[in-house]
Amino acid sequence: MGRTRNSGRHQAAVEAVVEPVDGGLARLVPDRERARAWTLLIDDAPQSHVDLDDPAHLSFEYQRRFGHVVDLVAPPGKPLRAVHLGGGALTLARYVAATRPRSTQQVVERDAALVRLVRRELPLDAGARIRVRSVDAREGLAKVPDGWAGLVVADVFSGARTPAHLTSTEFLDDVRRALAPGGVYAANLADGPPLAHLRGQIATAAARFGELALIADPAVLRGKRFGNAVLVASDAPLPIAELTRRAASDPHPGRVQHGRELLDFTGGAAPVTDRSAVASPAPPASVFQ
Repeated sequence: MGRTRNSGRHQAAVEAVVEPVDGGLARLVPDRERARAWTLLIDDAPQSHVDLDDPAHLSFEYQRRFGHVVDLVAPPGKPLRAVHLGGGALTLARYVAATRPRSTQQVVERDAALVRLVRRELPLDAGARIRVRSVDAREGLAKVPDGWAGLVVADVFSGARTPAHLTSTEFLDDVRRALAPGGVYAANLADGPPLAHLRGQIATAAARFGELALIADPAVLRGKRFGNAVLVASDAPLPIAELTRRAASDPHPGRVQHGRELLDFTGGAAPVTDRSAVASPAPPASVFQ
């Protein structure tokens, strides 16, 4: 393990933590503006941001959009049963625990070395009901009891790409099995022009869920740049108006597509199956510069 000094205003004496994990070289970098906040990078790709003093603070654009989903999936403060596929620094699980006390959560994070690093350097609050399993996302999902979860979140990247086996209708069949009636599925999708992966993922979700919404930067939706989009799916009506309001008021405003507009966006893309699935495209090097 290596440590390098940070020259930030609030953390001048705090060192970055650099340590190899299963997925590459992890770096926990102190936030210059927040006293006990850190950014997790793996092979220089930003993964998560955590504020230990304020776990309800979400810094990354896509994490804020996940936060909106968490806020709206049930009445304020009501405990949730949540499954997180992909853990990173456990940012969203911490958010759920902070905003919905007594929630019960399962996190599936394959990178066991990363889990050990995060637990050691960014410990969870003692009262958080968060269980972490270090197995493959589909293997961990298969262990979730039928109808257990009110929310399933997919945020899995390997080498900055979503693995192919987490992009198919068969994968979503198991998500549906784990969800309670009216439960919500949310996924972090990354793509750039010509948006073939994003269109295919929307078509795949439409083949398994009755209600869909997509939250993204308008420039990403227009195919102007590579970026993240959050897909929200359920068999119950989604809170489109409130999602739209919250996304529009973010520091980096997002647009919400749904209904016919979203289905038209697929451009006739076919649902993805295990047989046809491929990993999401690698981001251009300029994304992390």
